[in-house]
Amino acid sequence: MISAQKENPMPLLEITQTRHVSASIRLTDSTALLVDQYAAFIKAPADNVVEESLKHVFAKDRDFQEYLKSPQAQRITPTLRVRRGNANDGAEATTKKPVSVAPMAPQTAAVAAGLKA
Repeated sequence: MISAQKENPMPLLEITQTRHVSASIRLTDSTALLVDQYAAFIKAPADNVVEESLKHVFAKDRDFQEYLKSPQAQRITPTLRVRRGNANDGAEATTKKPVSVAPMAPQTAAVAAGLKA
């Protein structure tokens, strides 16, 4: 007889809780244009282009990975302008999926910089 209840269910979606912050950065006009063009190319928000690009660079830079293990890395003075106190900056549920699943319109460089009108 086959049991109707599985011992180890396998969900179709894997949900990851992620906390996002809004930060303000400055980009050259040419870099902002490239961010928007790349976002259009992969059909993703410009925020994702910036996020994933930085994660890629941080992961690939071996010297930086070694620096992160040093006491000096723990004593940095933050210079990134992070906005605090916005209720929308809390944890957001995201699914792990390719970024090119749903077509989206390209966003402006201001959005890529974390600014919202």
